[in-house]
Amino acid sequence: GRHEFPFSFQLPQEPLVTSFTGKYGSVQYYVKAILERPAAPDQSVQTELQVVSHIDVSSPALLTPVLRSQEKMVGCWFFTSGPVSLSAKIERKGYCNGEAIPIYAEIENCSSRLIVPKAAIFQTQTYLASGKTKTFRQMVANVRGNHIASGSTDTWNGKTLKIPPVSPSILDCCIIRVEYSLAVYIHIPGAKKLMIEMPLVIGTIPCIGFSSRNSSITSQFSMDMSWLALTMPEHPEAPPNYADVVSEEEFSRHVPAYPPPIDCEEQLCCPVFAYIQEFRFQPPPLYSEV
Repeated sequence: GRHEFPFSFQLPQEPLVTSFTGKYGSVQYYVKAILERPAAPDQSVQTELQVVSHIDVSSPALLTPVLRSQEKMVGCWFFTSGPVSLSAKIERKGYCNGEAIPIYAEIENCSSRLIVPKAAIFQTQTYLASGKTKTFRQMVANVRGNHIASGSTDTWNGKTLKIPPVSPSILDCCIIRVEYSLAVYIHIPGAKKLMIEMPLVIGTIPCIGFSSRNSSITSQFSMDMSWLALTMPEHPEAPPNYADVVSEEEFSRHVPAYPPPIDCEEQLCCPVFAYIQEFRFQPPPLYSEV
C-alpha cells in the first residue's frame, strides 16, 4: 500500500553560501531520498533546495556613506580643451532588491565637448578553482542624465536608480564571489569615459531606518486619505444660521448699534486692531451667495 514517512533535517549552524547559478559555476543544494529494496536496485529522487544566507544592511559597516571624485583632462598633447570633473556620493553601502538608490553627483564641464552623465549597477562574478580565476561582469541597471554643454555644470540631487531582482552578494565563499558596484561615469565624445565606482552590497534584510520608514509613511498617508474620502459628503450641507450660533445679546454686547465713522486722517494714529474688533462678530455671507 501507500506509506508516508516525514523526515526533517537541521541545517548546519555555520553560515551557508546563498544558492546561486552564474555564468561559469553555481552553488546548489538538493534534498535526496533513497529507497533501499532487497534483491532490487535502489530508487532515489531529489529536489532542489534554495538556501539564502541573510545579509542585514542595517549593520554599521553598510550604513556608512560612500564618496568618490575624479577629474580628467580632455584632449591629447597640445590640443587639450579643459578638464571634466565628477564627484558622486551615495548615502549608504547596503541596499536590498527593489530599493531605489538616490545618487548625489556634481559634474563640471570645462572642456569644449558635449558630455553625457550616466549611472549603472554592475554585477561581478568571480570564480576560483584549481588556482585559476575567471571573472564575468555585467550591467544590471542603468540611468541616464541630461547633456551638459561646454562651460556648464549639472547636479544630481538624489537621482534614483532602482535595483532590479538580483541575487544577494556572496562575499564569504572560497570558490564563487558575487559583488556589486555603482558606477557614475561621463561619456565624452572622442575620449575615454570618466568613471568612478562605489562598492555596493545587496542584502536580504532591509534597513529599518530607510525603507520601512518610507513605506510606513506612504501607507499611513494612503490610510488617512481613504478615511478622508469616506467622511467627506458628496454634497456639503449649508452652515448653521448665524442667529443659532451668536445670540442677540452677545452680538449687541460686542458690536455697537451705530459704529462711529472712521476718520482717514486719524487712521494712522489709531491701532488697526481696534477696527478689527468691531467686525469680529459680523455675520458671514449667505451660503447661496458663496
